[in-house]
Amino acid sequence: MACTSCSTADGGAPKGCKNNGTCGTDSCNKLTVFDWLSNMNLPTGEAPFDCIEVRFKNGRKEFYRNTEKLTLSIGDIVATEASPGHDIGIVTLTGELVRIQMKKKGVKDNAEIPKIYRKASQKDIDIWSAARDKEEPMKVRARELAIAQKLQMKISDIEFQGDGSKATFYYTAEDRVDFRMLIKDFAREFTTRIEMKQVGFRQEASRLGGIGSCGRELCCSTWLTDFRSVNTSAARYQQLSLNPQKLAGQCGKLKCCLNYELDTYMDALQGFPDFDTKLMTEKGLAICQKQDIFKGLMWFAYTDNFANWHMLKIEQVKEIIAENKEKNKVSSLEDYAVEAAPAPEKDFNNAMGQESLTRFDQPKKKKRPNNKNRKPGEKVGASEVIRPNTENRQRNDNRQNNDNRPPRNDNRPPRNENRNPAENKAAGETKPQGQNRPAGDKPRNNNNRNRNRRPSDNKNQGNNGPKE
Repeated sequence: MACTSCSTADGGAPKGCKNNGTCGTDSCNKLTVFDWLSNMNLPTGEAPFDCIEVRFKNGRKEFYRNTEKLTLSIGDIVATEASPGHDIGIVTLTGELVRIQMKKKGVKDNAEIPKIYRKASQKDIDIWSAARDKEEPMKVRARELAIAQKLQMKISDIEFQGDGSKATFYYTAEDRVDFRMLIKDFAREFTTRIEMKQVGFRQEASRLGGIGSCGRELCCSTWLTDFRSVNTSAARYQQLSLNPQKLAGQCGKLKCCLNYELDTYMDALQGFPDFDTKLMTEKGLAICQKQDIFKGLMWFAYTDNFANWHMLKIEQVKEIIAENKEKNKVSSLEDYAVEAAPAPEKDFNNAMGQESLTRFDQPKKKKRPNNKNRKPGEKVGASEVIRPNTENRQRNDNRQNNDNRPPRNDNRPPRNENRNPAENKAAGETKPQGQNRPAGDKPRNNNNRNRNRRPSDNKNQGNNGPKE
């Protein structure tokens, strides 16, 4: 079921409608008005008010006269008078409440007001929807043409007329811009009637919408209808830091919400002495450093010691000012200072996840899987399988084979050191070289091994080789 402010003639929702009454950029009315006079019974013989409020793209509203005496209700799509051709809009208000709105906007009843032609047919709605679909790609191309001509302007939005015969380009600029050549390029590129309209930065933010620093939708795009000027004095009265990054909104201007509580602060400041008030004491001159508007407190400090502040109530400050007007100095601020109440001790309990502020700074090391306690063939991950240690298994098998060997024959004859090597060899005994050599036997010459080596190889081996 479509919302009441954007339902079509056949009871459905137009293209882009979110069916929740808040799609201000497409079909729903962001400033929906409840007609609380709709059930009012008019006096006998009194004709209903013949003017109707009609809304167009992005909250633009106009008043039209119902000269044809059509039976219209909120949400009807109508064809209205335009120059040239006709436009398509949605009825947002009817009856006596329109008279009040016209009086609020400064529109007189007897003024020349354009009229309503008829209720929109399905053909009118199709042409209107096709024209709306061309707006976004046209805006991209229009910005490219403006950048090509190096114009200091920003095209923020495009609105097609209901019959598709005219396109209105909304732009923002700091100074005056000569866009005569740009209009010619637009007419040649888009083959339609072009109209340029400059809007302010606040109006641009209202048309485009967005999210503010408070986390909610922009006030100008949801409910704010008029834009009052905002001065930096509003921030001074509320004792806010004059930081342009915090005080500026999406539009780059001061936030409109700075005016919301300004009247309350102004009423509270009426009973305060001037912030520039100076108190004369015997210890020296004292200057105001801070104010608490809603608690009625002021902090003063001596000119020779700005580190120590003394808290005074408004009544005490006024008393000191009255003494100074009579050219009398008070002894000191300490006699009038109010002692600040000690802060109550609070037992803070650590909530879950708040034990350490650096718990996410360094990633935790992954623990290696312990394979000792796992069984062979057990799966560790998706594809990893612990396999038995084949080396230990082979070693155990060798031990078992060694244990099965036949016992050693200890009946062999004892080794005779005086036997010849041939006899020892026959007996199955061996001895190291160089033992039990005959007296006349020369030692074995190892230089024969190096005969085939090059001198460089012998040098590396620490042996110079045979001399030639």
